Amino acid sequence: MTSDAWEGGRQVIIAAVILDLLIGDPRFFPHPVIFMGSLIGVLEKMLRRVVRSEKLGGILLLVMTVGITCGVAAAFMKGAYALSPLIGFAVAVLFSFSCIAARSLQLESKLVADRLATGDLKGARVYLSRIVGRDTAELDDTEVWRANVETVAENTSDGVIAPLLCLILGGPLLALAYKAVNTLDSMVGYKNDRYLDFGWASARADDLANFIPARLTGLLMVAAAPLAGLSARSAWRIMRRDGRNHSSPNSGIPEAAAAGALGVKLGGTSVYSGIPVVKPTIGDPLKPLSFSAWRGSVRLMYGAEALLVAGWLVISRFF
Repeated sequence: MTSDAWEGGRQVIIAAVILDLLIGDPRFFPHPVIFMGSLIGVLEKMLRRVVRSEKLGGILLLVMTVGITCGVAAAFMKGAYALSPLIGFAVAVLFSFSCIAARSLQLESKLVADRLATGDLKGARVYLSRIVGRDTAELDDTEVWRANVETVAENTSDGVIAPLLCLILGGPLLALAYKAVNTLDSMVGYKNDRYLDFGWASARADDLANFIPARLTGLLMVAAAPLAGLSARSAWRIMRRDGRNHSSPNSGIPEAAAAGALGVKLGGTSVYSGIPVVKPTIGDPLKPLSFSAWRGSVRLMYGAEALLVAGWLVISRFF
């Protein structure tokens, strides 16, 4: 890659990060994930009709979704750059910005935290239901705080560090490919009768795509803990002790780092579609799950993001 191309890529990523911090995920913006979700729905119906093997159909769904997403995005960017370097730059920034969810994660989780802090448990449950997969109607205050902190911690990897790492390594197309895999997992990667075989490829691809980002996120959270006024030593200890206390091979790492830094206990029983699922606990209950814990998890998220961007900018000067 030439130095001019690298400089252009660096400017795209910096602009995307700043744009995310400023406006998050505005309702008026045609988010690529909406396109991905519609595409997955259409492809699933088609593949279930024409492919007898559910596992093969799921593999084709993965390949076709990622391929079409990247193909359409590449065509848009190529056309935009053909019109004008400035238009091409703007399109690349918009694609990149749409893959990062730090500001959106803060705002959505803040709606939950603000309602709960004012005693509006019912409202907090409603807002929480928009960002978690578990049932929220019967959760008490502590369980809502737990779910909110867990969501911020887990999505620091999925929604912030992983797409940023993809942008750094492969630009907007790799980030969009990651986002497509992540969306596939959220739609078909369930271990139930409908998706156990059909969603197998998407679930495994998501596990693979997040293996390195989840562990990098954990390390970044440990490093960011002192910047957030939290304990790096406890974050490291709990991440090593409890990082595998999760059904996902990846989600437990950032959750454990956050739990250790915050001094709280996460995990335990959650209900999905009316079915209780008992999960191992993560962390020690040294402090209560509260507004302070949520705020600390957001600081960890931004601290991890800042460290990744700063580290990349320093390293890029030498390579």
